[in-house]
Amino acid sequence: MADEYFLLVCDNVPHDVVLTDPGVRVMDVVQVVRRLTGLSLWRSKVLATQVPAALLASVPEEDAAAAVSALRDAGARAETKERPGMDLT
Repeated sequence: MADEYFLLVCDNVPHDVVLTDPGVRVMDVVQVVRRLTGLSLWRSKVLATQVPAALLASVPEEDAAAAVSALRDAGARAETKERPGMDLT
């Protein structure tokens, strides 16, 4: 019997959160980045101004969507990227 691997529907594929543009309200975005990452205010500002920046890596889809929503509410442009899975073929 051949070994076969399947990605189940219930498997949570990890996502990355990428900040693409801090927008006009940079300090509001910096506060959200600080809350999401736990970094200091200064490091959050540096991260928010050096775009594109990966803010969160390998988080569940729901957490990534919530982070993107919070960033967009602060005036930034952000997106989630699905991490490529293992190619088991």
